[in-house]
Amino acid sequence: MTSAQVTEAPEEGYERGLGSRQVQMIAIGGAIGVGLFLGAGANIAKAGPSLILMYALAGGVIFFIMRALGELLLYRPVSGSFAEYSREFLGPFFGYFTGWTYWLMWVVTGMAELTAAAIYIHYWFPSVPQWATALVFLVVLFVANLISVKLFGEIEFWFSMVKVTALIGMIVIGLGVLTFGFSAAGDTATVSNLWQFDGFFPKGVGSSLMTLQGVMFAYLAVELVGVTAGESANPEKTLPKAINTLPWRIALFYVGALTVILCVVKWTEFAEGVSPFVKAFAVIGIPAGAGIVNFVVLTAALSSCNSGMYSTGRMLRTLADNGEAPKAFSRLSATRTPALGITVSVAFMGIGVVLNYIVPEKAFGYVTSVATAAGIWTWLMILISHVRYRREVVSGRLPASSFPAPGGSVCSWIAIAFLVFVTGLIAYDADSRVCLYVMAGWATALGIGWLVLRNRTPGITEPREPALEKVL
Repeated sequence: MTSAQVTEAPEEGYERGLGSRQVQMIAIGGAIGVGLFLGAGANIAKAGPSLILMYALAGGVIFFIMRALGELLLYRPVSGSFAEYSREFLGPFFGYFTGWTYWLMWVVTGMAELTAAAIYIHYWFPSVPQWATALVFLVVLFVANLISVKLFGEIEFWFSMVKVTALIGMIVIGLGVLTFGFSAAGDTATVSNLWQFDGFFPKGVGSSLMTLQGVMFAYLAVELVGVTAGESANPEKTLPKAINTLPWRIALFYVGALTVILCVVKWTEFAEGVSPFVKAFAVIGIPAGAGIVNFVVLTAALSSCNSGMYSTGRMLRTLADNGEAPKAFSRLSATRTPALGITVSVAFMGIGVVLNYIVPEKAFGYVTSVATAAGIWTWLMILISHVRYRREVVSGRLPASSFPAPGGSVCSWIAIAFLVFVTGLIAYDADSRVCLYVMAGWATALGIGWLVLRNRTPGITEPREPALEKVL
């Protein structure tokens, strides 16, 4: 088998209903979420303008992760990719652990997005309880995901289109304010806002580094393009294109947008719980501008929750196919969607509705920290699997991918070191440290589950060769 050939898992039963247009926009939308639109406000208050550098640094690491994933995907594109690669290169237990942990990541991310959406609705309807809004959105997106993957793809396409168009519009307006001085912010908008209020690192380098945990949450979901591999019409063409456009997306939508906003509005005016984009348009004074931006960030939250429902159902099916979850999760509905897996996942996302009822002011912080910890584990498994895969390729035991990561496994090692460093920051911060306790409990529960599975099905612990099918 030559390096120009792509290996693929046999037909999984999914409808390959995601075209290039939808995969591209899912990839773009995955890089624009509530972590930027809402979470950036608190991080600006903690780090000031240096947050721009933190997003750029983390964005570079995310690109390393995605190129590692891209090489694995073109070696063997398969739905539930992270768990499958962990299973192949690290062993059955790691496949089981990664699959369930990625499921957990999206369940709690869905809770965060529902919370954010409820907060945005408060902008227009402050009397409506957060939990009620979260429940309505949960039900509507659940129904859409049950219908078909094409409907999911179409909803995600338009959600992402709104986000992308609005962000570009915000950047253009911000540059106009800086260049021509129009609007209420025209007299104070200047590039020197990046350093004239106590410098570029106003709270010190240490405080800036502590924001990396929140910054990494903002990048959760960029790996979703890997989950779409099993339902992409032409993965060997659409996936590399989607991954290779990641650097300019990060440069434009994260680094570029934040730079413009912090030039237009001084960093001291931002605070936790308020979207910096809504705040910026309120300061600029464009009629209805803040309300329009609030609608945009609402679509961003719903987009991410929509993606969470999509991915959790697919991951549960992968686990069921490998005997690591109830067999019922492996069945597809008449519309070829994993309806039972989606239903159970949505039921767990409903815990977010309860949190919004009990502790509405803390719900977002609780769930984002847990999601970040689960996401870091997933990224680590991608990177370690890539390192092991590269070792097999060099030894001649596996075919080379048609989309090799630059530098081989060197960039993967750099990214691994960075993620370990961020985990250390999470452990150091008393507020976010609780997520590590949650993950320890989660690991214990999964360990017990694995012991039960091993006793019931002894063969589950034996490594299996992946079923490969040559695709020209």
